Amino acid sequence: MSMLKRVIHNLAKLSTRGTPKRSRSAGTKLLLSSEETTEVIFLPKARSFCNSTDLSKNESEVIKHENICRESGKTTSVFDFKSYMVQKIKSVNQALDAAVPIREPIKFHEAMRYSLLSEGKRVCPVLCIAACELVAGQESTVMPAACGMEMIISMCLMHDDLPCMDNGDLRRGKLSNHKVFGENVTVLAGYSLVALAFEHMATTTKGVHPKTMVRAVGELARLIGPEGAVAGQVLDLLCGDNSDTGLEELKYIHSHKTADFTEAAAIVGALVGGASEEEINRVRKFSQCFGLMYQVVDDILDVTKSSEQLGKTAGKDLLANKLTYPKMIGIDKSKEYAQKLSKEAKEQLVGFDPEKAAPLLAMTDFVLHRQK
Repeated sequence: MSMLKRVIHNLAKLSTRGTPKRSRSAGTKLLLSSEETTEVIFLPKARSFCNSTDLSKNESEVIKHENICRESGKTTSVFDFKSYMVQKIKSVNQALDAAVPIREPIKFHEAMRYSLLSEGKRVCPVLCIAACELVAGQESTVMPAACGMEMIISMCLMHDDLPCMDNGDLRRGKLSNHKVFGENVTVLAGYSLVALAFEHMATTTKGVHPKTMVRAVGELARLIGPEGAVAGQVLDLLCGDNSDTGLEELKYIHSHKTADFTEAAAIVGALVGGASEEEINRVRKFSQCFGLMYQVVDDILDVTKSSEQLGKTAGKDLLANKLTYPKMIGIDKSKEYAQKLSKEAKEQLVGFDPEKAAPLLAMTDFVLHRQK
């Protein structure tokens, strides 16, 4: 066995070492569930250790990672991401259904519910809940904010599909909102969902200090507004036919039109959960990498999957001559970039309770490897 393999083997073996009553935490089991994921975690440090002439410095780094593994054994349970998502999505859907009942005018509220209650991945609301629980908050406390995030996401998707924007006919496996209710109703229903998001969040959240709620609402408004997601969307529309646009502009577009949503979801969740400033900063960095990774993967899927597989119109970015990572750097390098962002996102979760970080770690893997 080579020195590199021995280091990896010893680190992985160490993660299972302990007394009979002490076993790996859920977060650690999630990461160390296979030889492949073990190498993904430990290979960079091991390679650095084996290749560097400064052995004492790198040895201390390896020992530090060994200690993290040694200290993380707390429970015998294995984190079940599928069950977690099913339970969270069910809770979110029930809360959304109650928040937007059918009332007059019927067609208008049906349009709101048509997109809001469609079968989406619910990434942002679940991210909001997971960030709250990461810092020991409760699902019941953050649910109004999680619902508010999904209301805003639904508005964006409704408007994004309009002919004047991305002109999409399909969304979440069914006809886009304007194809069913007409463009005028879709525009107004979208506006109403944004207003309702802030109203619902501000009036139904319980047990959170008013100053914290004001800050959370401010963060959300800033990140979806003219200096956030809207800025990214505008530049996305304007730069499609500009041959001089480069990677810096592309990153700005993706970081704002997508990553600002995930940042808003995670930061609002962390705030409502009572996070410290240090925790908020780390959650912010995690969510920025997570959101950019999500959009890079989205770019890849747009050119590698069919409309039937995606549940939305495939290839529309290419037809509209939009800036995407596959267009700028190719599919293979786009995949490498997504993997890099995934790694950077996960690094921000080191130091949190492994069991509470497990959902976010698993969600990162889910987004990286998703097929639609």
